[in-house]
Amino acid sequence: MGGGARELAGYLAGLGGWVAALAAAVLPQWRQSSYAGDAIITAVGLHEGLWMSCAAQSTGQVQCRLHDSLLSLDVHIQTSRALMVISLLLGFFGIIVSVVGMKCTKVGEEDPITKSRIAVAGGILFVLSGLCTLAAVSLYATQVTYEFFRESTVPINARYEFGSALFVGWGAASLTVLGGSLLCCSCPAKERRGQQYYRQSQPSTTREYV
Repeated sequence: MGGGARELAGYLAGLGGWVAALAAAVLPQWRQSSYAGDAIITAVGLHEGLWMSCAAQSTGQVQCRLHDSLLSLDVHIQTSRALMVISLLLGFFGIIVSVVGMKCTKVGEEDPITKSRIAVAGGILFVLSGLCTLAAVSLYATQVTYEFFRESTVPINARYEFGSALFVGWGAASLTVLGGSLLCCSCPAKERRGQQYYRQSQPSTTREYV
């Protein structure tokens, strides 16, 4: 895969991962009601996310309510919120920086070395964004797992398990890290050697007069 194609693939993967991370952040299905254990048919399914909690009835009606207070939330929810916001900001800046540094764009064509360095910087931003998403989703999943298996008076079919947003977040983190890694493969040193060879191979335009 050529350098330009590799950068384009990395950019598209990073962009797709950022969009998926945005979707995961706003979805309320970070954890959902568990139907494990004794088969009890309930008319209401509960979903909770970083920003709201929802109740889906068997009739198809869904009612959602934003979390009342920020400070009264559990620590893992506040931490996951902060990590997702940081992830989205890093990914947004990574999208902008990568566009400037990619070979297929016209910005900064006169200096390919600096252009490649900018592409690498965009890749680093994508990698950091993916790691923040991975940390947020994994932290929340760890808390859900702990609450599910700990000894409690709550019946097992009334507890919570993983929601679909967690899997979207894991996929988003994988795509973003992959895209950032491909962009980081834009090595400025190779282009510097190529540029020096090109300059040395050109005939001199100056003439010496005796």
